[in-house]
Amino acid sequence: MGSSIFAEIAGWKEEAQRTGKDVIDLSIGNPDRGPSQEIRTALSQAVLAEDSYAYPGTSGSLAFRRQAAAWMVHRFGVTLDPEAEVLSLMGSQDGLAHLAQAVCNPGDTAIVPDPGYPIYFGALAIAGVKPWLLPLRQENGFMPDLDEIPEEVWAEAAFILLNFPGNPIAVQADYAFFEKLIALAKKWNVLVVHDLAYSEMGFDDYRPISILQIPGALDTAVEFHSFSKSFNMAGCRIGFLAGNREAVAALRELKGNIDYGVFQPVQTAAIAALEQAMQRPAEDRGVAPLYERRRDVLVEALAAQDWDIPKPKATMFLWAPLPGRFSTGPEVWDSRRFARELLLSTGVAIVPGSAFGVQGEGFVRIALVQEEETLLEAARRIGAFLKE
Repeated sequence: MGSSIFAEIAGWKEEAQRTGKDVIDLSIGNPDRGPSQEIRTALSQAVLAEDSYAYPGTSGSLAFRRQAAAWMVHRFGVTLDPEAEVLSLMGSQDGLAHLAQAVCNPGDTAIVPDPGYPIYFGALAIAGVKPWLLPLRQENGFMPDLDEIPEEVWAEAAFILLNFPGNPIAVQADYAFFEKLIALAKKWNVLVVHDLAYSEMGFDDYRPISILQIPGALDTAVEFHSFSKSFNMAGCRIGFLAGNREAVAALRELKGNIDYGVFQPVQTAAIAALEQAMQRPAEDRGVAPLYERRRDVLVEALAAQDWDIPKPKATMFLWAPLPGRFSTGPEVWDSRRFARELLLSTGVAIVPGSAFGVQGEGFVRIALVQEEETLLEAARRIGAFLKE
């Protein structure tokens, strides 16, 4: 599951290219545009500074952590201690990959969503932690049912990890859900880990919320933030963890034995990104309008090809049920077969839902990481494939 299928898709792309296919890659959530000119300027100037090449420090510069804390106040109304409740990361995946090692012992249990982002499962395997899979079912609108978690699982769990809006499914949690989650976590002494990588990619007037907005959340919750999608800085590898100071300290201590922190010029560029975000007028939502337009273009183009896909309220992905004859009838295809045959036949690369967990079967994930004209060409090719 997860990383193995991405390696397999890379092989499928090479196979398609050998047969002369022009590949349109809608598989990986890799932004196809760069950051703003202001961010690039801040980075380039910092790279030239003589003092930029020392070890940057595992925690991140205090200037970066203070700016991250200021942005959390601006964006969510959440007040944090930048010295104890914020930790810089080499991208949020860095933190997600290492947190279980920092806060768990081998043999512990963690509650993770199914389907979920592959590192959620991979990190547990590395740490020797047992996953308890919380199913995200279509009949529940893909929201987790917290009442479905048995008391014995709560009693054993070291942490519960959730992702709103999610990857691969862009579901939205409201205050009431987060309040219930925090109350349960406090009752059972379980750390809540919230992955908010898509905080700035809400559509249709939806703005994702932070779990740290819930009163008392700092007692039992941490949250991952990323610059990759919000500011088109995926290659820079920077993010941060915010929240419960004991969990932040545990990850800081672990990473102190692994790396020396994020390159200082990258932290400087991230500071510029947060400053720019705080200076925007309310109607300017950064990257969100771009992906909202792409969502509308591709969903409408695929609907014209008789593939109806729900419009997500956030993120850069469509979560699409297998269309028509592939999901019903005498020969039902699994998502892996559909994704492979689509790529080899049309050159359009997408990800089978089974890559994200058992509950992902019957779906595929489509990334909105190409310009609108290319998305329209992808829809045309897909339509021809569906009619074969």
